[in-house]
Formats: sequence, C-alpha cells, structure tokens
Amino acid sequence: MQPDDIRQLLERNLPDAVVQVDGDGHHFEALIVSPAFAGKTLVQQHQMVYAALGDKMRSEIHALSFRTFTPEEYRARMGG
Repeated sequence: MQPDDIRQLLERNLPDAVVQVDGDGHHFEALIVSPAFAGKTLVQQHQMVYAALGDKMRSEIHALSFRTFTPEEYRARMGG
C-alpha cells in the first residue's frame, strides 16, 4: 500500500473530498477535507474515514494518522 493508493480509496469513497497522503509504505499521514464532514462530530468523521478504507485498515494499512476538516474549517485554519 502506497500513499496514492490510500488517497484514491478515500477520494473514491468520500465524494468531493480533497485528500493528501504522505508516508513510507508503513506509516502514513493524511489530510482529508470534505463537505461530507459538515455537521458531524470528530468521532463520526473518523468513522467515515475508517469506513472509506474498509478492510484495508485491518490488513494493508498498519499506521495511519489523519486530520479531517470541512472546507470551511480548512479555509479558516489556513487563513482565508
């Protein structure tokens, strides 16, 4: 599993998401911005990410840290 594989899975399963994934093939970091996160708690957002990755999270992805934002939250965080 490579960063691009994870990005594609997330983009395919979280409509309109913008995803960045970095990693070395074992440990990954992801930034996920999606309008689907609006109105959801952080736990619900993380559940959506785990659901999008499905069984890959148990078998092929060994360590993934990620941050989730709505587009509005991301714009506010980035200053504009």
